[in-house]
Amino acid sequence: MRATPRVVIIGAGIVGANLADELSTRGWTDVTVVEQGPLHLAGGSTSHAPGLVFQTNPSKTMAEFATYTVNKLLALSDEGVSCFNQVGGLEIATTPARLQDLKRKLGYATSWGIEGRLIDPDECSKHYPLLDQGMVLGGLHVPSDGLASAARAVQLLIRKATAAGVTFLGSTAVTGVEQSGGRVTGVQTPDGVIPAEIVVSCAGFWGPKIGAMAGMAVPLLPLAHQYVKTTAVPELRGTNLGTNPLDPANGARMPILRHQDKDLYFREHGDRVGIGSYAHRPMPVALDTLPEVTAGQMSEHRMPSRLEFTEADFLPCWEDSKQLLPALRGAEIADGFNGIFSFTPDGGPLIGESPDVGGFYVAEAVWVTHSAGVAKAVAELLIEGQSRTPLHECEVSRFEKVQTSESYVSETSQQNFVEIYDILHPLQPRQSPRELRVSPFNCRQRELGAYFLEAGGWERPHWFEANRALLAELPDEWRAPEREPWANMFHSPISAAEAWKTRTGVALYDMTALKRLEVSGPGALALLQRLSAGQIDKKPGAVTYCLLLAGDGGVRSDITIARLDETTFQVGANGNIDVDYLTREARKQTSQDVSQWVQVRDITGATCCIGLWGPLAREVIAKVSTDDFSNDGLKYFRTKQVRIGGIPVTAMRLSYVGELGWELYTSADYGLKLWDLLFAAGQEQGIIAAGRAAFNSLRLEKGYRLWGTDMTPEHEPYQAGLGFSIGKNKESFVGSEALAARRGQPATKQLRCLTVDDGTSVVLGKEPVYFNGEPAGYVTSAAYGYTVGKPIAYAWLPAHTAEGDTVEIEYFGTRIAATVTAEPLVDPGMERLRG
Repeated sequence: MRATPRVVIIGAGIVGANLADELSTRGWTDVTVVEQGPLHLAGGSTSHAPGLVFQTNPSKTMAEFATYTVNKLLALSDEGVSCFNQVGGLEIATTPARLQDLKRKLGYATSWGIEGRLIDPDECSKHYPLLDQGMVLGGLHVPSDGLASAARAVQLLIRKATAAGVTFLGSTAVTGVEQSGGRVTGVQTPDGVIPAEIVVSCAGFWGPKIGAMAGMAVPLLPLAHQYVKTTAVPELRGTNLGTNPLDPANGARMPILRHQDKDLYFREHGDRVGIGSYAHRPMPVALDTLPEVTAGQMSEHRMPSRLEFTEADFLPCWEDSKQLLPALRGAEIADGFNGIFSFTPDGGPLIGESPDVGGFYVAEAVWVTHSAGVAKAVAELLIEGQSRTPLHECEVSRFEKVQTSESYVSETSQQNFVEIYDILHPLQPRQSPRELRVSPFNCRQRELGAYFLEAGGWERPHWFEANRALLAELPDEWRAPEREPWANMFHSPISAAEAWKTRTGVALYDMTALKRLEVSGPGALALLQRLSAGQIDKKPGAVTYCLLLAGDGGVRSDITIARLDETTFQVGANGNIDVDYLTREARKQTSQDVSQWVQVRDITGATCCIGLWGPLAREVIAKVSTDDFSNDGLKYFRTKQVRIGGIPVTAMRLSYVGELGWELYTSADYGLKLWDLLFAAGQEQGIIAAGRAAFNSLRLEKGYRLWGTDMTPEHEPYQAGLGFSIGKNKESFVGSEALAARRGQPATKQLRCLTVDDGTSVVLGKEPVYFNGEPAGYVTSAAYGYTVGKPIAYAWLPAHTAEGDTVEIEYFGTRIAATVTAEPLVDPGMERLRG
């Protein structure tokens, strides 16, 4: 047995070179890096990247990647000069909307531990003297941002990794990925096959081509992005050194500048200015049309990723640049090109293992900004089995199948290019493509005036205009105060009426979009027992809420498992990442013992689900079913097969809104009839259809967590308030030993329930929380609690915070007082659910 696996990395750009270094630093040196271009200038995106590193990001994961990249490149140096020039970053606002957006971004920075400050126009000009101060309303300054010398960093990383034992092969094309028995075995090149147990594609915008060699769809679109350098600007002469060839920014002294109101960014190149633009039309690139450039022809101005400059696309940006920076009016465009970068359907990177070919990994659509952080995460994934930075927002398996089609990837990636600097609301749905996935109830929902938002390709009602008339009946104590404009976007007061009717009457909720799996076979129980922290070995009819833990005891997902019979289980999962995990583990178990075979099927599209919830739910269902839905007939967290109006239904006594009722599952062909039967039966009880906005408010009042928002793999169950889900006396499951070890250590943070003291301010999530005047945590989920009559937020805070403590949530630069409160806020004794 080899000491470490043989690893082949495809691509020696900023990601591949960093990964080779991260692996060799950890003792994995049987690594070969294959690059189709010359090692000194590979010709991919790294070779022409402008090197801007802005760390602030709505995603905590992406911010961590960027911060690690900054620190690593600062430490990577040669002859005393590092690969990172920490000139700082300055994002300016020229509109009131952008100024408000900068306040929100400062909140992100504070939440993720990045130092930043909002500054006035005068201070903006002091940092960047070329600005027309009269245009500027303010700016966000982050001192630790700066300029990466990506190409130089690659050379130093190659040198460092080579010294550690890594082999680099330049001017060597990959022509195939060999596999056997469902696992990768090597990489084909013109010089022969390089054996490997692990292959990682870090090929950048060539990623889809490499993925196809392994039979894997890589949802990535190469797009051209314009960048120019001006002629000399007299105002810059003498302000920087510009003489040291090792300097990563030619002596740049001013911060990197973003003018996002016009989709522009700027950086210094000696006494010239570099300008990047996202303002032009999307320019998708077909890989088979790229120019052939031999190793001998490769240069800074000639490479496959550097396409001919289309000046007409840039001219409006040139005028905008001269307006913001008057010093450019005496300069000209000296050089320009259309450089290729990678875009994805949701703008995030693609990280992870192929679902079908074991040992084949991708780390694609990664920009210089996040390169070292992603490489570290992939190295940890390969060596330790998981990344210490949560990857759920980046996993290549996160997309639904429809989202990996060429047409979907093309349209959505181009739209992400257009919107890259836009001010986008957290709930803002894409405009197209839509109507990709609709539940069987969609036509009825449209008749009721549903307002749809989109997630995972599904159309999901957030409220129904048909319920607007209920506002006249709404008791005063249920009326929520008017929201400020940002929180009011994609919101309707109708949600209050829908929450009221759910708590006092009965409502139908469309739960079809929630991922459902059928896990069956003689080894199904063993699989679920091993992977989940809950006790699954119960009699048929039992439903268990439980956690899937990572190897270090962190929460990789939360699921419900219903045992339908001895060998068949229905699993309510969070998404495709869970499907991939269960499928992979089932395949592994079956290969080890064929008698313990397991089949995992995604049955979401073939089925549908209605949540029938509210204190009058039994009165409604009794009109259309002769089955026993009493408390004795179907207890809380139990399931059974029933008939509703003759339709076969799997009824589960569950409720994510904290009210009496059931999740009712049937096949999609019966769905519309089931909806109509229940809706007609409930007219006497005043039944309504209710949407996701009311749903989210109700679930927060009940203290129910949302995976990926309230907790992620970085959190362990007891910190997240989910210790109750760990099976009693269950000792052996994935993550059990690590969880036991973590339990023996003092907790440092805890997920806490907060109520907002002013009773009116509704935050949206990811805002920083201050305790004793210092940043101490961040908001996860938030909503107005219609039942309790005040806004609610959940937040990660230091473990020593206690009920009754006062904290402050910073929202658009304003501190809002809130109180740490006991949870759940509604029905702590569970009488409503168990009645």
